Amino acid sequence: MPAVSKGDGMRGLAVFISDIRNCKSKEAEVKRINKELANIRSKFKGDKALDGYSKKKYVCKLLFIFLLGHDIDFGHMEAVNLLSSNKYTEKQIGYLFISVLVNSNSDLISLINNGIKNDLASRNPTFMNLALHCIANVGSREMAEAFASQIPSILVAGDTMDSVKQSAALCLLRLNRTSPDLVPMGEWTARVVHLLNDQHLGVVTAATSLITTLAQKSPEDFRTSISLAVARLSRIVTSASIDLQDYTYYFVAAPWLSVKLLRLLQCYPPPEDAALRSRLTECLETILNKAQEPPKSKKVQHSNAKNAVLFEAIALIIHHDSEPTLLVRACNQLGQFLQHRETNLRYLALESMCTLASSEFSHEAVKTHIDTVINALKTERDVSVRQRAVDLLYAMCDRSNSKQIVAEMLSYLENADYSIREEIVLKVAILAEKYAVDYTWYVDTILNLIRIAGDHVSEEVWYRVIQIVINQDDVQGYAAKTVFEALQAPACHENLLKVGGYILGEFGNLIAGDPRSSPLVQFNLLHSKFHLCSVPTRALLLSAYIKFINLFPEVKPTIQDVLRSDSQLRNADVELQQRAIEYLRLSCIASTDILATVLEEMPPFPERESSILAKLKKKKGPGKVPDMDEARWNVNGNTEHSENTEPTNKAPSHPFTDLLNMNSSPAAGASLLVDVLSDLSSPAPTPTTGPGPGPTDVCEEHFSRFVCKNNGVIFENQLLQIGLKSEYRQNLGRIYVFYGNKTSSQFLSFSSSVTSSDTLKTQLNVHTMPVDPTVEGGAQLQQILNIECLSDFSDTPVLNVQFRYGGTLQNIAVKLPVMLNKFFQPTEMTSEDFFQRWKQLGVPQQEVQTIFKAQHPMDTDVTNAKVQKTASLYLKPLCGGGVGLILKCCNVSGFTTRETLNRSFNGSLNL
Repeated sequence: MPAVSKGDGMRGLAVFISDIRNCKSKEAEVKRINKELANIRSKFKGDKALDGYSKKKYVCKLLFIFLLGHDIDFGHMEAVNLLSSNKYTEKQIGYLFISVLVNSNSDLISLINNGIKNDLASRNPTFMNLALHCIANVGSREMAEAFASQIPSILVAGDTMDSVKQSAALCLLRLNRTSPDLVPMGEWTARVVHLLNDQHLGVVTAATSLITTLAQKSPEDFRTSISLAVARLSRIVTSASIDLQDYTYYFVAAPWLSVKLLRLLQCYPPPEDAALRSRLTECLETILNKAQEPPKSKKVQHSNAKNAVLFEAIALIIHHDSEPTLLVRACNQLGQFLQHRETNLRYLALESMCTLASSEFSHEAVKTHIDTVINALKTERDVSVRQRAVDLLYAMCDRSNSKQIVAEMLSYLENADYSIREEIVLKVAILAEKYAVDYTWYVDTILNLIRIAGDHVSEEVWYRVIQIVINQDDVQGYAAKTVFEALQAPACHENLLKVGGYILGEFGNLIAGDPRSSPLVQFNLLHSKFHLCSVPTRALLLSAYIKFINLFPEVKPTIQDVLRSDSQLRNADVELQQRAIEYLRLSCIASTDILATVLEEMPPFPERESSILAKLKKKKGPGKVPDMDEARWNVNGNTEHSENTEPTNKAPSHPFTDLLNMNSSPAAGASLLVDVLSDLSSPAPTPTTGPGPGPTDVCEEHFSRFVCKNNGVIFENQLLQIGLKSEYRQNLGRIYVFYGNKTSSQFLSFSSSVTSSDTLKTQLNVHTMPVDPTVEGGAQLQQILNIECLSDFSDTPVLNVQFRYGGTLQNIAVKLPVMLNKFFQPTEMTSEDFFQRWKQLGVPQQEVQTIFKAQHPMDTDVTNAKVQKTASLYLKPLCGGGVGLILKCCNVSGFTTRETLNRSFNGSLNL
């Protein structure tokens, strides 16, 4: 790179920066900046042409002002003009300004591209490097289209200098990440592999990064890189530090290149060639041997570089999973780090051992460290390390140590951080079920789990214990006795009451012979806690009571008195009221045989995939849950696992939790993981074929569904699902928007905004809360929209979503279901008031009459219910003097009806 002469110091810039630093207040700084901006603007617009030095100086000042946080709206053309200069410093400032301030959608892109093309064709290595750096920094799709085919030829050309090769490789890597579809695969792919043999290690390092990324996309095209990578790695690990003096970092030879080569080899299975495989094994053994050597320096940089290579080598050993000796050695090496004073090393050791535990060769070696891991769980101060210890205990668990590990997890659960309690609960539930030789131990474990961390026990867990008990005849009596004893505690968690109500309702007869657990005692025990629990639990207990009537006819009068009480028959909750009425009538009119048939014991549940395991995987993320030795098992402890099907007398679920369940396809009424936003009266949304409509293509596919409902899926394609949950009160509304990433990759630069027409902005005020710019694969993001209705409106706002997936910008526009009827509220009035107001609407423009023929015979009650659902019968004030509607239905007979709608603009109606 050319040296900068003393005359290039730009004294004016130094003075300006000094003035800014000496400002005593923000106001003084703004005043000085505005003065300078005015001066620069006048210079650019002046008649006198500026020389290159002056342009460079003023562009530098603009760049500095921008970095201070001020907007710059001029000077871009002057920066572009600097690209044509033959002086390095002027060209450098021009490229720097463009890289920082020029937007990828700028009108100047074509001029910039021409300047870059000229520099790439100049064969001047300094200018070529500047151009390549600019392409990589901007990384726009337009630049990828312009240069993606030219850069590979620069990379593999024989006369290209090493520094330019490095820049070309990294520039191509950047373009491949932002626009992978535009990077062509051609003849250069075979030639770029040979850069691994280049004498310049900087070129090798840059080329390795590029090849690793391309090999993940097209493994077969770069398979020849395996032998070259092994050869280069062998030369590095066997060389002395003095052999690679320029690339030795604190006595570690080329650590970054070693790590990159090891990562490249992880893209492929173990080499098939015996000689190559033996050479790779020697390299890995050498790395493990060097880890045992005394450190050559006490500085932390030495240990960091050495351990970086070691952990990447262990990752390659785990990936190949074919050399038992290396796997055991790696496990032993990691075991030494479990008690290291450095927290990061303990964390990485636990994380790597989690993967080693899934290998048949190293599982036993991992188990030898169980005491150390348990001690880390109890004494570690860092919560992230404790979480990794929990993961490792889960991964190393088998039948020989399951009871010890479950007991330790339960013991730790009492003092565990709230952020990881739910995950520990799921893991304890899975381990207790999978390795339960005696299901009495399983029942005890789950009940103890509910007692210790009841608030963190999800529905999947207590559903699961019910399934196990129903499918295991030999444990039903013990389960009934155990839950009966647990419920006698003065205070018990509501989840325990749910389990107790269900099990006693099904199998309470198995312990009814004991006077201490007679039918009446069981009922009184459950009913004593009835008024202390939530509505869903009360609904479940009512189902248990009707089961008691079938099991114990002697308590039938007592239960009927409870069902007949005003607190049940006139309950404010419609679900409880309906259950009480129906169960009471069933107990009164049904014969004993019919009652026994209707309320017979639950049949065994079908065998499907465990939703507890599915929930754990969803919580941890794809690929984060260690594989266990048996991937599936059923409720009998064999080779299949039962789906966590919801018990039939469970409490009614309310749609306030899992608003977007994207990965399940449940049978109706059978799966717990249902999409509670699905429309029960219409088919589920059909995914669109493309990645989403363009910015001008507004999706309205599911818009009409939301006229009479507030919850549902408004948009779905193969990448994204958008669900809405909305609520309205008077002239205010709130919409919860749920964005679900259906892929396993991140959404980057995620943003969403709501746009309205100019007229609608005066009628409807929409305020959007900010969202996280990154959405992980399989994750869900929530955004809140606050809406205020200012006056009547007919247009609707549009939700615009933008994000990057696989380097490609995705634009989705969805019509938001915000309609005038959402803000309507019914009101009651006497017939005199109604007709008095009706007669006041005498202007012809205020009345519209429509007569139409119905498609089906009309039922008065059904029609009235549907009309009320649109909230347009009688309307309260919407906003100060807005629009109102009064609807009158008459001649509701046969197939014909008439609807008369009167409209008022003066606000005199009680709208």
